[in-house]
Amino acid sequence: MGRERHIVSDTVGNLLKLVTHGADVQDRNGVPGFVSQAVESHQTSAHIFGDDGYAGKELRDAMADTDRPSIEIVKRPPGITGFVVIARRWVVERTFVWLGYCRRLANEWETSVASADAWTLIAAIRRSPRRIAREAAQEL
Repeated sequence: MGRERHIVSDTVGNLLKLVTHGADVQDRNGVPGFVSQAVESHQTSAHIFGDDGYAGKELRDAMADTDRPSIEIVKRPPGITGFVVIARRWVVERTFVWLGYCRRLANEWETSVASADAWTLIAAIRRSPRRIAREAAQEL
């Protein structure tokens, strides 16, 4: 029993949208409805970067109804072996790391998806005032 979390974050790393489903659902099958909801919720978004796992007909079909935002699937450079920083993917990965600082999300403690989603939102909310306080302290 595992979970798959899909998030939309802005370039600063703030959580904008979240959906969780079972790990038995492939990324390309679980994301089309989620992307449509994210586009409707955040109409000022101009460009979306997606992981290579989202590439496929399902996502293209979901985005066909909308003229905005443009979507770009970020792929690993061909011929590269070992670790490499993939352009723009680090933004979402960084947000996942920040959310993982919440002990309840570090391991899958929650038995229900609703509870896991609630703790993910709590972790995102807890991060915001800490970031604001840190920035205010640096200005002094």
